[in-house]
This record gives sequence, structure tokens and C-alpha cells, in this order.
Amino acid sequence: MAYDRYVAICKPLHYGTLLGSRARVHMAAAAWGSGFLNSLLHTANTFSIPLCQGNALDQFFCEIPQILKLSCSHSYLREAGLIVVSACLVLGCFIFIMLSYVQIFRAVLRIPSEQGRHKAFSTCLPHLAVVSLFISTGTFAYLKPPFISSPSLDLLVAVLYSVVPPAVNPFIYSMRNQDLKDALKKVIHLVVFQKQ
Repeated sequence: MAYDRYVAICKPLHYGTLLGSRARVHMAAAAWGSGFLNSLLHTANTFSIPLCQGNALDQFFCEIPQILKLSCSHSYLREAGLIVVSACLVLGCFIFIMLSYVQIFRAVLRIPSEQGRHKAFSTCLPHLAVVSLFISTGTFAYLKPPFISSPSLDLLVAVLYSVVPPAVNPFIYSMRNQDLKDALKKVIHLVVFQKQ
């Protein structure tokens, strides 16, 4: 999405050339392929770890750091290595996204009209907010030092990176729709005046 917005804002006349159907297929295949390979490696490695502290987790889903806490062998170091590799992959994506947005913001700040700048910022900032929330909480969940760990903090961070970004994403993007804004104002107005 960051590259799509970069091309749309910084190189609008080349949009069809740079983001043709072939480029979109390649980007989707790269995202799906790297995600599948990453999850396959983690899954295969996680199933090879012997568990000696039971199999009950203090989470609502099987999160890799929680499974590693149950391991009794040193084979968890392979999984920790995979987590570091994944973190590097995520960091690389995050740097690419940030560089794209730096270029976008530089181009937007050169737009002479206030309305044009507002439109461009309202398109980019929601995506940047959701991606930043996901990456920062996910990175904290997987790379936090063990002495910070507590069951309630682990659960909170897991909810923040696994539930909140997908739940907030449609809300943020739909709030750009004027009809939805008007309907939300009507509902709030009805709720407020019915209580009085």
C-alpha cells in the first residue's frame, strides 16, 4: 500500500506503467510467498521443540514466545533465531514503508492548495498509523526481554498486535466516507438525546 500511494502521489503520470497488472501480481506473490515461507518455518520448528512444562498457555492463541517458554531443550534457540530473522524482515519492510512515506510527505508538502494537502494526508496517515501500531506491538511482543514478561502484559500486547489493527483498519478507512460520518453523527445524536 505504501508503494501504491507513493506512485499515486509522487509519480501519478507513471502509475499505469509502474503498477500494472504484472507488477501487482509480483508484489502480491512476494507478500504471500514470504508470509507462507515464514509461517511454515516457524510452524515446522515449533513442532520440533520438546515441551517439558506441560502444554497449557496463558494466551488465547498459540503464540510462539509463549510456546518457547514451555520448552525444556536448547532447540528453542533455533526458533529464537527464526524470530530474529522475521524481525529483520519486518524491519526491512518498515524501513521501506517509512522511506516511501518520507517521499510522499515531501511531495505533499509541496502541493500549493490546502485541500490537496489535506486529501493526501488523510489518505496516507491512517495506513501509517495502523502499520506502526502493528509493527511496534508485534516487535515488542516477540523481542521484549524476559524480565519484563508477565501473563497480563503478554496478553495485552498479543491483543494489541493481533486484534486491534485488523479491527481498527476498516473503521479508519471508512471514516473517510462522508455518508458514514453523517450516519455516525446521527446515531450519536440519537443516543445523547434519548438519555436526556
